[in-house]
Amino acid sequence: MNRLDCKKKVLQIFIVVVLSCSCCMSQKGDTITVSGAWALYPLMVKWAEEYTALHPDVRIDVSAGGAGKGMADTLGGLADIGMISREIYSEEIEKGAFWIVVCKDAVLPIINRNNPYSVEILSRGITKETFYRIYIEGTVTTWGDILGDPEITDDLHVYTRSDACGAAQTWALYLGVVQEDLLGVGVYGDPGIVEAAASDKYSIGYANLNFAFDAHTGEPSPGIAVVPIDLNGNKRIDDNEAFYTTKSQIIDAIARGVYPSPPARELYLVTRGKPEGVVRDFLIWILTEGQQYVPEIGYISVEEKLDEELKKLEDEKL
Repeated sequence: MNRLDCKKKVLQIFIVVVLSCSCCMSQKGDTITVSGAWALYPLMVKWAEEYTALHPDVRIDVSAGGAGKGMADTLGGLADIGMISREIYSEEIEKGAFWIVVCKDAVLPIINRNNPYSVEILSRGITKETFYRIYIEGTVTTWGDILGDPEITDDLHVYTRSDACGAAQTWALYLGVVQEDLLGVGVYGDPGIVEAAASDKYSIGYANLNFAFDAHTGEPSPGIAVVPIDLNGNKRIDDNEAFYTTKSQIIDAIARGVYPSPPARELYLVTRGKPEGVVRDFLIWILTEGQQYVPEIGYISVEEKLDEELKKLEDEKL
């Protein structure tokens, strides 16, 4: 064998080895990509950890960026599953969105813990009508306006979400509008809006339940306080409205339907068309074994809907 033939033979062997390795790598497992709502992110991370521990041949990549991004990524083929924290729109259904309900949570109003008027705000709460004047009309602009005290002239610093997200859409729906109607300084993501509120003593904003409360202590996240909603408008938080001090209290209030819906809401997982294969298997696990992690991570079960959601995955035809 001459030198040229030897080089050709070596090249052929190299190509065979590379192709064989590539084939082996493709057969080692499957990857599921998940994108979307910050609201579902902590629970989805837990689900991904537990599922891959049971199925080490499966890899699950989870990224947050808002419900709008999750839906766009899924319908655009960039993600296998979208995390959605708002209603599914008809135009999205027309484009092939298939969804299941997996749990519930809520959007909560927040202020800075060191707000000089926090004691009065937390004992009186804020009414839906006042939130409307803050976020929609823009006619409540000082803390004195909220407290009915003209001598208090400190400006109200209003924060909202800059990203297309379920939290903003749900908060807007509570006030009878859409996200684009909300006033305020736009901040990206739940971590961003919580940080903004914690850094500004005159701030007011809103955040998803599992960002408004600390996962470890069960108390409001560092630097913020969760604002009670004065449901009956009597300018005080009665005993039956006092469920904002700890995470377990608000979870119980959401489960009992005492906290209004919206801003309490169902959370969804979406695929483009009816899922198959490993994605379908993962979603079935979420609706069955995976439900044990719902209360553990700080969400509310939708036990009454699980059979119906499973049937959607198992039926041959929708």
